[in-house]
Amino acid sequence: MAVRTARTQPRALAALTLLLVAAATGGTMRAAEAQQQQQQSCAAQLSQLAPCARFSVPPAPGQPLPAPGAECCSALGAVSRDCACGTLDIINSLPSKCGLPRVSCQ
Repeated sequence: MAVRTARTQPRALAALTLLLVAAATGGTMRAAEAQQQQQQSCAAQLSQLAPCARFSVPPAPGQPLPAPGAECCSALGAVSRDCACGTLDIINSLPSKCGLPRVSCQ
């Protein structure tokens, strides 16, 4: 009986290891799919900001910045905090990746 138990334990251990690897791989794939869906969602949110484009460019000298309309405000309100912050983080990182100094507005 001891021989039988010795054979069963390695098989059980191997099966458990395979099960854990499969679960981890499945979890990694689900996490990657979730991240891809989040990126697509953010891209879709940002693509709706076209009505805000003219409000993101400084006006001519001496001209006031026009107030955004309801369409821009609605589109901006639909952008999630995570998407907006992630986008700003990416924009803020670009100068250093291009070998340019960081932009400071102060």
